Amino acid sequence: MSDHLAPRKVLLAGATGLVGREILRALLTDQAVTEIHVLSRRALDQSNPRVQVHIVDFARLPSLPRVDEVYLALGTTIRVAGSEQAFRAVDLEANLAVATLAAAAGATRAGLVSAVGADAQSRGFYNRVKGELEAALKPLFPALVIAQPSLLLGDRSSLNQPLRWGERIAAPIGRLVSPLLPGRYRPVAAAAVAVAMVRTVPAARGVRVLSSDELAMIGRDQDMPTSPTR
Repeated sequence: MSDHLAPRKVLLAGATGLVGREILRALLTDQAVTEIHVLSRRALDQSNPRVQVHIVDFARLPSLPRVDEVYLALGTTIRVAGSEQAFRAVDLEANLAVATLAAAAGATRAGLVSAVGADAQSRGFYNRVKGELEAALKPLFPALVIAQPSLLLGDRSSLNQPLRWGERIAAPIGRLVSPLLPGRYRPVAAAAVAVAMVRTVPAARGVRVLSSDELAMIGRDQDMPTSPTR
């Protein structure tokens, strides 16, 4: 990890999701992280003295404590959100609101959980929203790490999240055909995505985009916490 780096304070939005949960775990293994401020709609089962949970309404965020870096892992699906507008309110507007306030609170580095195929010019709604967020964040931070995972592997049951029908089919097939897929389309464990971000964000410069195969490679470590998807 990055114990050799200067002590730092971080902000995390989305800690109740698949990747966000793993980011929190990875941050807790990094002794250089002195404070972790978690923005959440609900309380977390978390008693670590370095973690401060702030219960917030993401549509009406308060000013934030001073931090050095921010991790953005808020996300939903159109099915859960109920409409494209509601999806956009979470995946784009809430993440951007957190990022804007984090930058105002001193954050110079950011890590974003995006998705493979993100493109602000995409004809597909999902990829277009993801791409619009990436584009909006680039001017805000001197250093930005964008994770673009393909199919995320992990344990949704403990999060009380329904497994999307496509994942029921794609996850087992994806594991079998993964070696045949181009690297950026290979399934990747949520824990590996989290570890890769926590490793790269603290020393990042400029914009760095990490594909699924890069995330898997950087996030591979037997000593890091691994739990079975976002």
